[in-house]
Amino acid sequence: MPFRLLVTLGLLCALLPLHHGAPGPEGTAPDPAHYSFSLTLIDALDTLLILGNVSEFQRVVEVLQDNVDFDIDVNASVFETNIRVVGGLLSAHLLSKKAGVEVEAGWPCSGPLLRMAEEAARKLLPAFQTPTGMPYGTVNLLHGVNPGETPVTCTAGIGTFIVEFATLSSLTGDPVFEDVARVALTRLWESRSDIGLVGNHIDVLTGKWVAQDSGIGAGVDSYFEYLVKGAILLQDKKLMAMFLEYNKAIRNYTRFDDWYLWVQMYKGTVSMPVFQSLEAYWPGLQSLIGDIDNAMRTFLNYYTVWKQFGGLPEFYNIPQGYTVEKREGYPLRPELIESAMYLYRATGDPTLLELGRDAVESIEKISKVECGFATIKDLRDHKLDNRMESFFLAETVKYLYLLFDPANFIHNNGSTFDAVITPYGECILGAGGYIFNTEAHPIDPAALHCCRRLKEEQWEVEDLMREFYSLKRKRSRFQKKTMSSGPWQPPTGPGSLSSPENQDQVREKKPAKQKIPLLSCPSQPFTSKLALLGQVFLDSS
Repeated sequence: MPFRLLVTLGLLCALLPLHHGAPGPEGTAPDPAHYSFSLTLIDALDTLLILGNVSEFQRVVEVLQDNVDFDIDVNASVFETNIRVVGGLLSAHLLSKKAGVEVEAGWPCSGPLLRMAEEAARKLLPAFQTPTGMPYGTVNLLHGVNPGETPVTCTAGIGTFIVEFATLSSLTGDPVFEDVARVALTRLWESRSDIGLVGNHIDVLTGKWVAQDSGIGAGVDSYFEYLVKGAILLQDKKLMAMFLEYNKAIRNYTRFDDWYLWVQMYKGTVSMPVFQSLEAYWPGLQSLIGDIDNAMRTFLNYYTVWKQFGGLPEFYNIPQGYTVEKREGYPLRPELIESAMYLYRATGDPTLLELGRDAVESIEKISKVECGFATIKDLRDHKLDNRMESFFLAETVKYLYLLFDPANFIHNNGSTFDAVITPYGECILGAGGYIFNTEAHPIDPAALHCCRRLKEEQWEVEDLMREFYSLKRKRSRFQKKTMSSGPWQPPTGPGSLSSPENQDQVREKKPAKQKIPLLSCPSQPFTSKLALLGQVFLDSS
């Protein structure tokens, strides 16, 4: 298919400067520090495999292992770092074996890309140390949260962690990631208005809403997306129940003629009668809960806007039927194509392929430049901007390709799979049902079960050890009681603890005197280590 060649060449061309690094002073060798926080290289990695470029995937994995370093003095978006870097590394880690990368013993519960994802995620944890448990929007990767950091974070920036963080907890056995993500989701749920809506921005220190516009678009979107995808990934009925309650309120207060407007979160009155291009993910999300009819009606509304301009403007005034001033651009966003891919898998409706064809033709004709695909600065005259967003490679290209490639391994219906032997038993991977994070990085749900046994076995052993110590303490109290009333001799018959055949077992079970928790090593708390680097937490709680 011509599009495969188009996107592959564009992808390689766009990635080429990152592969070789930025040139050093006066033409000297590239400085490895320039690799330190390049999002595009990580963001586009799994796209290479989905397009079938195995050799390039393998090469990029080597580049990342040799050059990426997160111990840098950079103020990074907590949200973007999670969905692009943590999500991209987790996806690449889980797809490594399929790409022919030689994996280490213990994979998928261990591996260099998994360790990188964990390192990146740990850099984000200080942002969650707030009175509400909702994270700051920005964190310094070296020093933690800056003392003067604003406490105002958008809703999506609080509720878009459960997919990556729960995956990370399952693979590593460390529950801290999933725990903080769940707390943040719960706090948002508890902060909704009496009519069941959430606003756009909230103060993470006080829990008070700062921006009270409610909708399904920018600043809110992926919060709803992660309630659904988190529910599917984790088989969590509570998360799905949350979304379904929100869905009722959204239908009651923001939906008008299959469009979704912005309303005041406490009153439900219309505040902005606009459609944002980011909202075009909604029909795809509706398809995941089986609401196909409503999804198609909304999708067709959005498709009419695409046909009008050859792309989706950032804002579209619904009553006027035209773009909004200073929001006429189209940075090659994926959301409408994403919904087309989901809906086509659900319905097979050829109209959805027409949108895909239109997208390919538009992107090639309007935005293709010598080495990459440029953002369209203004859809009215198709002027270009000198930039290409990494989500074009991570999402737009990927969803377009998957729309036209029904035989891709991502679409597996369970008819094929890989049986992998792990230290915790046999594990089934690659059977399909991939969950895409909001940056289109696919996560194999089966992988979460491959490594959970480690955690479960650890809990079982700890329970047995506690039971053993509890019996020992009771026996000790009994001994003291009987000794106070006269001499006491332990039984010596067969099967007793003091019998010769069991003496060796007793010696083995005798615990060493220690005050540290069972099955752990003495270690300074993670938060204490960060605090040594400067003021990390604004609130001691």
